[in-house]
Formats: sequence, structure tokens, C-alpha cells
Amino acid sequence: MGAEIVYGGSDERGVAMGSITNWIAGLSGPLVYAVVAGLVFAEDALFVGFVLPGETAAVLGGTIAAAHRGVSLPVLIVVVVLAAILGDTVGYSVGRRFGPALLGTRAAVKHQAKLDKARDFIREKGPAAVFFGRFVALFRALVPTLSGISHMPYGRFAVYNAAGGIIWGVGFTLLGFAAGAAYARVEHLVGTVLAVVVGVLVAGALGVWLWRRRRHEGQG
Repeated sequence: MGAEIVYGGSDERGVAMGSITNWIAGLSGPLVYAVVAGLVFAEDALFVGFVLPGETAAVLGGTIAAAHRGVSLPVLIVVVVLAAILGDTVGYSVGRRFGPALLGTRAAVKHQAKLDKARDFIREKGPAAVFFGRFVALFRALVPTLSGISHMPYGRFAVYNAAGGIIWGVGFTLLGFAAGAAYARVEHLVGTVLAVVVGVLVAGALGVWLWRRRRHEGQG
């Protein structure tokens, strides 16, 4: 659902997302913090989202941390959570300040059906929509701005925004870390098993060769 508005269904955008994903996966060190934070922030702060979903960036960051490539998991979690909360706050501020102008843009008119769905979601759930919207790609990109446009009291927005940002940021970063750690264990296990199998085959072949040699010498 969020993919339609964030990066669409076109082959070109799919290739672009794949390229960004591969690029992030190859990073290491402090640059990971900056890139992951930038992607998470941009998705939440921009009106129609960003090229790469924020949870993908958080998961990739967690995977890199599991690979011990100069990234601290606790620091990464703090960075992701702060970027998520700050991004939503900026989105809210933009909506509150420039709401009417934003709704009149070509992008807003083009995605009117999605905007109406998000506004209905806010009306039905109230401030809780800020919390639940954090876990749905489409609403994650739209709810903060629409909350500002709807003049939701900032105090209520801030509480639910912080709660959603903390749970979302911690959850998806740990998910990536767990996936990366599991892959490393499987990779190590496969490597060990493969080495044992090769060792058995080599020992077997050597044994057969020695047996045949002794048999040949005995016949001679």
C-alpha cells in the first residue's frame, strides 16, 4: 500500500530502490548512522514519502550492526528513533504552516484518494492515528502532515508521535540485527558442515587410493 506512493510500481523506481538498498548494505562506520537517519527522517518529513521506506533503512542498519562493521546497535537505535520522531515533527509543522497550499499542489491532487483515506483514518482514530500510522507505510508518510493540516493539538501529537517512533525504531532496528546475526550463524554453520563434508570425502578418497595401492602391491 505504501509502495504505491513512496516509490511506485514502475521498473525504474524499483531499480532505483534496489540500487540504494545495495549501496546502504555495503556501507560501514559512522556513515551508516547518517544515511539511515537521513532516509528515516526524509520519509516522515516529506509530504509524499521518499524513495526508500524508512523501515527498510532501519532494518538494513541493524543488519550492518550485526556484521560488526563499525556500527553500534544502541547508538543506531537512538539515531533511528530520533530521526523518526523529528521527521514526524517536521511533517506536522509543515502541514500546520502550509496546509492549504500543500493540498492544492499537483502531487496532492494526483493522490487525492490516498489523502482522503489518511484523513478518514485520522478522524476515526484521533491522535492514536499518529501512533498506528507509524507502522503503515502509506500513513507514515501522510499522517504527520495531515495532523498539522487538521490542527491537531501539538501536545497530543507529540505524545503519540514519540511512543510510535520509539517502538517502531527499536523494533525494526532489532529485527535487522536479529536477521543479520542469524544469517552469520547460518553462514558459519554451512561453512563448517561443508568443510566436514569435504574432509570426509578427501579422507575417503585417500583411503580408497591406499587400499588399491596395497592390493596392487600384494598382487605384484
